[in-house]
Amino acid sequence: MTPLPTRATLLAILLLISAPAWALEPFVATYDAYRAGKLAGSATMKVAQVSGENRWQVDLGVRGTRGLARLSGLDIQQSTLFDTNGTDFRPLSQATTQSALFTGKKVVGVYDWNARSAQWQGDLKKNRRAPVPLQTGDMSALLVNLAVIRDAEPGRQLHYRVVDFGKTRDYQYAVAPQTEIVAVDDLSYDAMRVDRTNGGNDETIFWVAQGVPTPVRILQREDGEDKLDLRLVEYQGVP
Repeated sequence: MTPLPTRATLLAILLLISAPAWALEPFVATYDAYRAGKLAGSATMKVAQVSGENRWQVDLGVRGTRGLARLSGLDIQQSTLFDTNGTDFRPLSQATTQSALFTGKKVVGVYDWNARSAQWQGDLKKNRRAPVPLQTGDMSALLVNLAVIRDAEPGRQLHYRVVDFGKTRDYQYAVAPQTEIVAVDDLSYDAMRVDRTNGGNDETIFWVAQGVPTPVRILQREDGEDKLDLRLVEYQGVP
């Protein structure tokens, strides 16, 4: 006679069933950065837990090689401090620094969830410095990189409201119904392709592979031409 499961066994099964399929974890990822199909620099994406039980920071830095950074504008540093509510990401502050030949730009934003308002300061137009009302679920643009990892499933439609640089934008994405093989450096990934569907001439395409905490490739295109293409070289968890 087969013994009945114990109470502890039943509890373990229930916890396994109810456990989320995805959980945010710290990591560091390195990318090669291409422009117009040519290797032009490198990028690093990092997610780390900071002080506070549910506080995290995501950073993305893109740099040109051999002095190309300032000539091409390929010198960008972005960061978002955020907290989590379940699997939702809620931005708390945002900073962007961009350097180019003869110019530079720095913008800082604060998300006040008690006042339901966000506001930016720095090198941006005056009308972009006015407070922006916040809604539940709003994210910074940088957090979308993590959201697509969390949400992508074959054939699924993704919708995000992004509040960044003093304005709001709706981002809509379509996940391809079938995965495809994506070759990156010496590795190949069976990845989901995630296309932005409402960007007009401003396209963003992610490739997301199961078990990889960061996109394996991020392609930004303008007017049908590749603007920035990040291809994953390696990633590792951070203790």
